[in-house]
Amino acid sequence: MQIRAAVLYSMEAPLPYADSKPLAIEQVELDPPGPGEILVKVAAAGLCHSDLSTINGDRPRPTPMALGHEAAGVVAELGPGGSAGEYGDLKVGDHVVMVYVPSCGSCLPCHEGRPALCEPGAAANLAGTLLSGQRRLRRGSQAIHHHLGVSAFADYAVISRRSAVKIDPDLPLEEAALFGCAVLTGVGAVVNTAGVRPGATVAVVGLGGVGLAALLGAQAVGAGRIVAIDLSDEKLAIAKDLGATDCFNAARTDVVAAVRDLTRGGVQFALEMAGSVAAMQCAFAITRRGGTTVSAGLPHPSQQLSIPLTQMVAEERIIRGSYNGTCVPARDIPNFIALYQRGRLPINRLLTGRLPLDEINAGFDRLHQGKAVRQVVVP
Repeated sequence: MQIRAAVLYSMEAPLPYADSKPLAIEQVELDPPGPGEILVKVAAAGLCHSDLSTINGDRPRPTPMALGHEAAGVVAELGPGGSAGEYGDLKVGDHVVMVYVPSCGSCLPCHEGRPALCEPGAAANLAGTLLSGQRRLRRGSQAIHHHLGVSAFADYAVISRRSAVKIDPDLPLEEAALFGCAVLTGVGAVVNTAGVRPGATVAVVGLGGVGLAALLGAQAVGAGRIVAIDLSDEKLAIAKDLGATDCFNAARTDVVAAVRDLTRGGVQFALEMAGSVAAMQCAFAITRRGGTTVSAGLPHPSQQLSIPLTQMVAEERIIRGSYNGTCVPARDIPNFIALYQRGRLPINRLLTGRLPLDEINAGFDRLHQGKAVRQVVVP
């Protein structure tokens, strides 16, 4: 079938993107789903820094590639053998959130309950294919790569069944899209990776969509003090409105001294969500003795972190990476949605704009400039 999609042909286009147009909006051919795959009519797809880092070259990917990985939609077709057990209870018309790490269910990390580390899923994402190893997108004879197994900046997407989680149809799909990345990554880092406990002191460094979702997650689990740190007064104001107890602009304040003084030695849990070494160094420095520093940011692969090893040992520090929020999506997405529906996780407050596919390049300018938290493309 013919669809419209946002295709990246080369990385590192000059800013502003509204002028250079790194994403070409064009007609491409989408082949039918294969075995174990589904066709989804995309309802909404969020603009995320993971997309931006592919556009600017910080996270190199094979091109041409149809971007978009945080999305929700409606199942339009099941692949061959659609009544087989591999599709579970999924049927045409069901609402789904798309997940950017497909999990095979058979590798060692999957067996250990860590599907975010699925080995075949990681290999497929790196190669720009679906979990099956196939590509279903093309333009003429030219194959187009899939972005993280999703490619949702489009009218329709073919994805692995293992890249989809069935959700409550009462949830608006524009809001549901955020659960595929911002919520999984941010809230998951708080709940699963860090294991924040009620009454704990928490700091969030970097207040994009993922960072603000982490802030909401910390509030939902009953953190006693939530410190928000960013370079933008506008985002700090949003964080304050969302429940941060203390806010610091790192450009104007000696944040390390201020936070350590405020919390009498540092926070128990510091979460780095900016994707920069400087932000991670700040997060480590404001973590107290015996505390945990978590990074969910993804800087350029060449960036290195240097820390005093003796400090990590003598202070019994814990440093953890968090990918996909250490989530089990089939378990956590419904749980996080239930929290939202009960008013304990107001994710809808992160939505800062809706735009048509044709305006996506300008949307990434706003994301780059820090003028938007979560925008969604509505095809």
